[in-house]
Amino acid sequence: MNQDIKIVDTTLRDGEQTAGVVFSYQEKLRIARLLDELGVHQIEAGIPVMGGDEQKAIAEICHLGLKASIMGWNRPVIEDIEKSITCGVDSVAISISSSDIHIEHKLKTTREDVLERMAKATEFAKKEGLYVSVNAEDASRSELAFLIQFAKVAKSAGADRLRFCDTVGTLEPFITFDTISTLIKETGIAVEMHAHDDFGMATANSLAGVRAGATYVGVTVNGLGERAGNAALEEIVMALKHLMGVDLSFATGRFVEVSEYVSRASGRVLPAWKSIVGKNMFAHESGIHADGALKNPLTYEVFQPEEVGLERQIVIGKHSGKASIKSKFAEYEQELTEEEAGILLDRVRSMAIDLKRSLFDKELIYIYEDMKIHG
Repeated sequence: MNQDIKIVDTTLRDGEQTAGVVFSYQEKLRIARLLDELGVHQIEAGIPVMGGDEQKAIAEICHLGLKASIMGWNRPVIEDIEKSITCGVDSVAISISSSDIHIEHKLKTTREDVLERMAKATEFAKKEGLYVSVNAEDASRSELAFLIQFAKVAKSAGADRLRFCDTVGTLEPFITFDTISTLIKETGIAVEMHAHDDFGMATANSLAGVRAGATYVGVTVNGLGERAGNAALEEIVMALKHLMGVDLSFATGRFVEVSEYVSRASGRVLPAWKSIVGKNMFAHESGIHADGALKNPLTYEVFQPEEVGLERQIVIGKHSGKASIKSKFAEYEQELTEEEAGILLDRVRSMAIDLKRSLFDKELIYIYEDMKIHG
């Protein structure tokens, strides 16, 4: 397993392309700082040719003195790249479609024209001293032979890497592994996995790409992105660490802080059940699960909640057991007997069913007080 994996965060570009999402100028700067503090290697800051506040924000991000490389997104157009240079970025993404469906129906051109435009733009950017990622848009629906040709032309023109875009999320991990393995074997170019989540497999496809030899992974905070979103930063970093043995030394304890900030800035609620950073990630209600977690957290937790900025919660509700009840009251410095715990549990379950939810601490206290008064 290649340990030299780089994270490319595109929250400020692809994430902001989520329908209805707009980041303010100050939010863009703050998100860039947070990403840098987390340990992101490259930040795709936006689209300079848009001008206005977008260009101003990108230029300011370039002057924040961040450790991360700052990338601007471009069409294969010289004017786009010139705008990126004006902002002060050190890297550019040059994006054009490589699938026949896009070439025929979106670009209304030919494969030859795509290769020519991509090569000219890449050569120009390299002459200007920029790091270049050539983005093969809709790569997952491209004919593999043409994609290999596309990658070879990009490399010959000076491209530093190829961004393999699963633009409409049609990949599955086995095909991903085979395709990326072949692409790297045939071209020798560095590959970035850029997966979308239309079928819920963005993270899995990204990891399959890494397993096949990709050394860059494109992500967004909370998986923001067009339609169903992109591979989520927090999922990729933690999966690399705990499932694939690749520790990128990120400040993972700040994941919840960053996820909550981006959630507010994007106006997109962070679901309680969200992988890695959702508040239910370390919440246990089921009696068997809670009992196991109380005895040894590793029985139902893969890593410590503090590792991502969360806390363990024992939730009391319909599915709780006596061990959870006794543990919860121990927090109130009240030791229950087995008999008391059993009586409380019956009443807790009844109330939880009536309310159709778990119970608040205050409600537990009231039940306990009623039990003491009325028996």
